[in-house]
Amino acid sequence: MRLKLVPDETSFNFLGPWRLTFGLSCVLVVLSLVAFFTFGLNFGIDFRGGTSIRTEATQTIDIGAYRDAIAPLGLGDISISEVFDPTYGPERNVATIRIQSQDGIEAVSPEILNQVEAALRTVDPTLNFSSVESVGPKVSGELVYEAILAVVAALGAVLVYIWLRFEWQFALGAVAALVHDIILTIGVFSVIQLRFDLAIIAALLTIVGYSLNDTVVVFDRMRENLIKYKKRALIDVMNLSLNETLSRTLMTSLTTLIALIALFLFGGDVIRGFVFAMIWGVVVGTWSSVYVAAVIVKRLGVRREPDKDGDKPGTQFATSD
Repeated sequence: MRLKLVPDETSFNFLGPWRLTFGLSCVLVVLSLVAFFTFGLNFGIDFRGGTSIRTEATQTIDIGAYRDAIAPLGLGDISISEVFDPTYGPERNVATIRIQSQDGIEAVSPEILNQVEAALRTVDPTLNFSSVESVGPKVSGELVYEAILAVVAALGAVLVYIWLRFEWQFALGAVAALVHDIILTIGVFSVIQLRFDLAIIAALLTIVGYSLNDTVVVFDRMRENLIKYKKRALIDVMNLSLNETLSRTLMTSLTTLIALIALFLFGGDVIRGFVFAMIWGVVVGTWSSVYVAAVIVKRLGVRREPDKDGDKPGTQFATSD
């Protein structure tokens, strides 16, 4: 007896309300861009430059007291946050303190670190520095540039790959879906102000790969059915293809989400931002494969019959209904 998430044959009209679903995606993209330009991103030490200090103590963390103790040192922008993790016991209280770069210096000097530690120990004598990470302003600027370049290069490679494997309409649909996923991920990070560092860039590139895989599976089935059902309307063929790949899509997404949710709950705060981005990416990636990529292909149309030179694509375009 095998597990069935959906019946063997379904007939959901995925593209029937395409104006509503595609419009919703467009609205979310606009809101994400507004959030990005309004709130910005909570860049981690990788991109901002400075020093990140991780502290551990047996006493309960008082962020206000920590800040008051460090303020007299005149270190500029300081961010203090408590790290919550279900695996920590009541005797393990962890905090992260981020200090901005000091006059372009690559790292906060050992003398300043000693002053910070001494100041904090006046609040909590049990406090210890478990780790110290530093990134200079020049390095952080290079990381921002290289991160943007990596994402753009990935999108360009996807465009060429899909264009060569399918047709240009499919390529534009796939890239639009990937851009949609990336913008929505950046938007949610802007809204909740979760730390955005190099691990999140890795997550964005992983989301690109995951979403592309899902989109290619759907496109492959569409291409097969477009050859098989030459007389059926394009929207009917696309709905049929989406229904035929529905079981695979749900199984892949749900099993991936189970693993990611387990990591999010029990994997610790070090990878929590990466895992959150992946969870969000799986959800929006599944959505965009149907309601962005497929809709764009529908609107642009695909050629259905061989032309006079014998090329497989023809010249029949989709209707706009």
